[in-house]
Amino acid sequence: MNPIARKNEWLVWGGLALVIATLMLVFLVAQLTLRMVQDKPLPVLGEVADFTLTNQTGRGVSVAELRGKVWVADIIFTRCQGPCLIMSRQMAQLQRALPATSATKLVSLTTDPEFDTPTVLKAYGERAGADPGRWIFLTGTKKEIANLAIHSLKLTAMENPPQERESPADLFIHTSLFVIVDKRAQLRGVFETTGEGVDPQQAKAKILAAVRRLERER
Repeated sequence: MNPIARKNEWLVWGGLALVIATLMLVFLVAQLTLRMVQDKPLPVLGEVADFTLTNQTGRGVSVAELRGKVWVADIIFTRCQGPCLIMSRQMAQLQRALPATSATKLVSLTTDPEFDTPTVLKAYGERAGADPGRWIFLTGTKKEIANLAIHSLKLTAMENPPQERESPADLFIHTSLFVIVDKRAQLRGVFETTGEGVDPQQAKAKILAAVRRLERER
């Protein structure tokens, strides 16, 4: 083998070794991040105040009913053509990832209660593949939803001024956060699942790790 060919061969093998080393480093960092979520105690970020809202079947759901269970929540609206669809797909992925034996609930609040009636929410949930026994969609008055979303869960939502709307469905500005609540109705975690620099799979892994940790708490 001539020196040039040998040099090229070494460059190829060296490049492959670098790629493999990089992939291993990424894997190790992801595992370390997940382990930190599993090992680090989750802080108490606030208390969830009493509420009673209406689910997609028209039945009232209160904080007392959710007490004793871990729950993951977000805020969406069914006419949203932007991040809401992504968030609901991510919530559906969480639903599929949770063991059948898990008592954890998934809760989606609407920021558009005048349009998102229980019937509308039920149809939306069916399209998203929601198990009504696991994934709850809640509506109520604007004040009731704001009290829970903004004051208790730290999920911001506001009406988008008409002059700022890019489409007829661009009605609200809201966070794309997922939050987690423990069995004592305490806010214990806030997770960004979309946006620049966010790895959705890593975000899902962090949420599931937090769920498992809180499920073990008494």
